[in-house]
Amino acid sequence: MIDAVRARGQHVNGDLYDAQIKALARSAHGEGQLVAADVSATLDNPLCGDRVRIDATLEGTRIVALRHRVRGCLLCQASASMLGLRAPGQEVQQIVQLRDSLAALLRGGRAELESWPELAVFAPVAAYRSRHACVTLAVEAALAALAGAAPPD
Repeated sequence: MIDAVRARGQHVNGDLYDAQIKALARSAHGEGQLVAADVSATLDNPLCGDRVRIDATLEGTRIVALRHRVRGCLLCQASASMLGLRAPGQEVQQIVQLRDSLAALLRGGRAELESWPELAVFAPVAAYRSRHACVTLAVEAALAALAGAAPPD
């Protein structure tokens, strides 16, 4: 059965949780909270119960530090870990670009951000529309936190 599904170009659930996604989630880059955060936001996914809180400190529109607290699935944890690893040092506008690139990837396109190589691990999720919000929740929480730090796009 699994071979037949793969032969049709579809993914099986195991592809969602491959070694790279597991490793990224386990690494939990940026896990924790910032006591003196400049901006914070918490978002929930009511469909699955995932919850992400993002805290960040800023210098102008540059992210100096970013921490996250996640109560959620492995995909949500991996996405937050990617943010914790790559967001510090980025401009707010680059997080908007991340959101757009991630959305394109989940529509079956390509992730075009060289500064975010971990995006590629989420490619198998494109086949599971119901899991897209698990991957995007941390990025959306970051953008909600950063909303007052930059002019709207």
